[in-house]
Amino acid sequence: MTGIETLQQSFESYFNHRHFPSFPATLYDPLEDFLSNSGKRIRPVLCLMGNELFGEIKQDAYHLAAAVELFHNFTLVHDDIMDKAPLRRGKPTVHAVHGEPTALLGGDVMMVVAYDYLNKIDPFFLRKTLHLFNKTAKEVCEGQQLDMDFEKQDQVHLDQYLKMIELKTSVLLASSLQLGAIIGGASEGNQQHLYEFGRNLGIAFQVQDDYLDAFGDPSKFGKQVGGDIQSNKKTFLMIHALETAEGEMLAELHQLMKQDHKDKVEKVLAIYRACGIDRWANALKEQYLEKAFLHLEEIAVSKERKASLIELAHYLIKRDK
Repeated sequence: MTGIETLQQSFESYFNHRHFPSFPATLYDPLEDFLSNSGKRIRPVLCLMGNELFGEIKQDAYHLAAAVELFHNFTLVHDDIMDKAPLRRGKPTVHAVHGEPTALLGGDVMMVVAYDYLNKIDPFFLRKTLHLFNKTAKEVCEGQQLDMDFEKQDQVHLDQYLKMIELKTSVLLASSLQLGAIIGGASEGNQQHLYEFGRNLGIAFQVQDDYLDAFGDPSKFGKQVGGDIQSNKKTFLMIHALETAEGEMLAELHQLMKQDHKDKVEKVLAIYRACGIDRWANALKEQYLEKAFLHLEEIAVSKERKASLIELAHYLIKRDK
């Protein structure tokens, strides 16, 4: 089976070209710059892995992987606007440099070009892959809306947050795997176990992301550490802190969420540590990682063929950025 780095390089060689026209440069050049600041290309690699789990990687898997990557970047450009995020992958966001109107249009164009890639695949696979792609795209938008809704609510329960994360983050990881599996000729049962592997891995991934936003090293994380705290996001950490803190500590946490105090991040982190939130988050992450591996075990292919997915799961969850 192919290793993560080899698949990343293989996808990069396929994807590393200009995706947009040269005119108007004010619209398209920022998008090319954004795509070149690539991140880890996790979702397209998952698509390739989903295919490879059941057979030799086909060209259609690369087309699907490109569509997934463009869709993912579309969501990032628009999410950064909604979150008022100044940084993405350690660099200024599109809207911060070029303005919100250009960023909105740019995200829209990325989505359109994603469908150009979908249109390249074998018609035999098109109906099923298009249905899954569209279903996932709608769910990701639903998850983002819930995320914004939660910012306005005084209380969000953990099960509500889990559903939001499933929609906003997990379904795209899960669907990337399933899209590749469809191209690989997997049975419906194997597709569903692979989807569930990705869904649970996605939740573990988000727990880790929430953790890094609070406790990560800014030089490694590539985003503004404490950004979730500053914007009063109801993350795994904040929800559990609100359920765990008592007395004066709980009152202080509520007060900090109502105002922009200059030491807000540091004060909230002190409460997190006092409540053991860091240890709890790591335990929750391991719980969902274990669920993911149980589904992976059920997939009816040899253990050797699953090795790269196990490697990727540990790579995602043990990361510090």
